Amino acid sequence: MNKFYKVCIGVILVLIIIYLGSLVDFIFKPVLALFSLLIIVPVLLSGFFYYLLRPLVNFLERKKLNRSLAIILLYVVIAVILTGFILGVWPSLSKQIDALERNAPYLFNALAKQLEKLEDYPFLSSIFPEDKSMLTQITEYLNKGFVLLSNYITSLFSVLSNFAIILFTFPIFLYYMLKEGGKFGQKIVSFMPKRFREEGTETMNDIDKALSNFIVGRVLVNLALGVLMYIGFIIIGLPYALLLTVIAVIMNFIPFVGAILSSVPIVIIGLVESPSVAIWSLVIILVAQQIQDNLIAPYIFGKQLDIHPLTTIVLVFAGGDLFGIVGIIVVIPVYMVIKIVVTRVYARFFKERWEKA
Repeated sequence: MNKFYKVCIGVILVLIIIYLGSLVDFIFKPVLALFSLLIIVPVLLSGFFYYLLRPLVNFLERKKLNRSLAIILLYVVIAVILTGFILGVWPSLSKQIDALERNAPYLFNALAKQLEKLEDYPFLSSIFPEDKSMLTQITEYLNKGFVLLSNYITSLFSVLSNFAIILFTFPIFLYYMLKEGGKFGQKIVSFMPKRFREEGTETMNDIDKALSNFIVGRVLVNLALGVLMYIGFIIIGLPYALLLTVIAVIMNFIPFVGAILSSVPIVIIGLVESPSVAIWSLVIILVAQQIQDNLIAPYIFGKQLDIHPLTTIVLVFAGGDLFGIVGIIVVIPVYMVIKIVVTRVYARFFKERWEKA
């Protein structure tokens, strides 16, 4: 039989299997959900903290400390830091969360009054259609934004609701990653033919370096952004400054979209206080973002994060549409890995042949 027909039959059979599987998806959904809860989420968390903690483990190992003892020592330090956070920072943060929840009706009423006052400004009123007031328009935008945000928060809390299971499996995965993580790439390379192993080792090193620079750099950049924003919010007297800063730092792990989403509640709280506070809040956000993008990020990342902004936006929306909040968070690292592999494969097998064609 012609090879083409064999391939076509194979593809058809695969599609039939996928279709039949979709008819009994009620069987696979619980299995996939359990697999995600027990394996995927803990592995992703472990990979994130692996790259954060690995330099410290390596440093302690260079100081003649056994690697296993170094990992356990870091676990103890992290436990002390978490205890300090719970005792020192969480009470203040918890009070702001409770106060914001209690004052939510008042905040919406105050926001409506501020928007009614702003309708008197001719410039602002000219932006919106005459058949709809500025209050109606902004309320519609806010409702859409809150629906979008609540969907992502709901998916995030669905993961956090199983935190006990994740908390049990995550430290175990992380321990073995920190202890044996350097051998993972070697094991992958060992499955390759001998003539490709050198290039395979270089590829794994490039992937490891790219992921390490991205994760560590992203954490440092976001922490720097949080410090800048918190200082600015304290200066202008923005209510709930600590809570809004924490939300902004967490949301900023989502490229582009996170910065916009985190700015909305900040500006709204500022507008409830007064229009001038809202304007200064926006100024602080923009200045902090500019310092982050033009001074801090280039210094930390260098040229390692060679991704066009438009590509990042497309990836974020595609990842969110396909896999929700998890897809948004992991899509950039996954893209970086794929880009490195494709670049290496192209250079090895196709570049010389295509350039001569």
